[in-house]
Amino acid sequence: MTLNKAQHLAVGEYAESISRDYLQQQGLKILQHNYSCQRGEIDIIAREGKTTVFVEVRYRKTTQYGFAEETINIKKQQKLQFTAQTWLQKNKRANLGPSRFDVIAITGEPVMQNIRWIKNAFESTSGF
Repeated sequence: MTLNKAQHLAVGEYAESISRDYLQQQGLKILQHNYSCQRGEIDIIAREGKTTVFVEVRYRKTTQYGFAEETINIKKQQKLQFTAQTWLQKNKRANLGPSRFDVIAITGEPVMQNIRWIKNAFESTSGF
């Protein structure tokens, strides 16, 4: 079954909601979600201790064509890095400690039970 655009967006919003709840249960403080600028969007921005965590949420119904986290290519990583830099420039108080990029990869239906939290999913090429 193919989802229309509205259904696809609803599934994505649900996956992000589950991810925020999961990260909060793990002790992270959610600072913002769905932050966007001219070149990209970050699904979740959180704080773990003194670290600012930029989180990309990926969902796949099955792993038949690969894992959710495998869909984050180098171009997407660059967009995330640019967007994170923009957010840090606008939120200078949050830029007091280290930053990292995490991925929440969710697989399964109907209740999206398989959640994998991948810390430091990729390194910044921008030097922060």
